[in-house]
Amino acid sequence: MWAATAFGETGSCESRPSTPYNDSVANIPIGTKGESSIVVTPENAVSFLGVEGARVLGTPFLIGHLEMTARDSVKPLLDEGFDTVGTRVDVRHLAATPLGMHVTFRSELTAIEDRRLVFQVEAFDEKEKISAGSHERAIIQVAKFAARVQAKGLKD
Repeated sequence: MWAATAFGETGSCESRPSTPYNDSVANIPIGTKGESSIVVTPENAVSFLGVEGARVLGTPFLIGHLEMTARDSVKPLLDEGFDTVGTRVDVRHLAATPLGMHVTFRSELTAIEDRRLVFQVEAFDEKEKISAGSHERAIIQVAKFAARVQAKGLKD
């Protein structure tokens, strides 16, 4: 379940160059934070190691939750018809988290460049920090994005 919230809009929206996305970007303060959590279950744990006691949160699931936590932190601040898509992920998976343990994912918006949003992301289990890094997302107009994707899929 993705349950992220936008907290403490502690930053300011400094003046940015004019872009088609300006109205959406203007509503997103630097410092916007998000948080979500999950429990490690068989559905998000690796099973390829072959030993049930070695099942831990899989890196693809960790990255997916970090991405969605960042996305969900800014989504409520975007104008209708806009969203974000991931464009870069640079994270380290620092420690294994076993089945049954809770994991908390956090994001903080640290920079905005035109329509590109840069986040610092991290994750913690009940014992320690398990991930840290950065993540970038681009603001998109959903209808235009969908049209481009559909056109790309058409056969010549």
